[in-house]
Amino acid sequence: LSLWSGEKGDALTVSILVDGTETERIPLTGLEDTERVVESKGYTLHIHLTETAVWVERSDCPTQDCVRTGQISRSGQSIVCLPARVIVTLEGGAAAETGVDAVIG
Repeated sequence: LSLWSGEKGDALTVSILVDGTETERIPLTGLEDTERVVESKGYTLHIHLTETAVWVERSDCPTQDCVRTGQISRSGQSIVCLPARVIVTLEGGAAAETGVDAVIG
């Protein structure tokens, strides 16, 4: 599964993987605000989806990295919850063409 599989013009789609298996694939185009509840490894994640962004609104995992990641809105971006083994990835749409994701050093 490639994080950069989308070509310009494809619909932006969210892929939810639980323990390495894709459980949902949801196109964001025209999507009204919605929530998906994902349970895995004894943890519960509340994933919020809109037409333009996706984020983990709350989780009962101990590290809260998935919640602190915040909103993702571009192809190739992901949210990872290691304790629950859940990965939320945006695919398709126009990949990020400009901008800096991180500066190190």
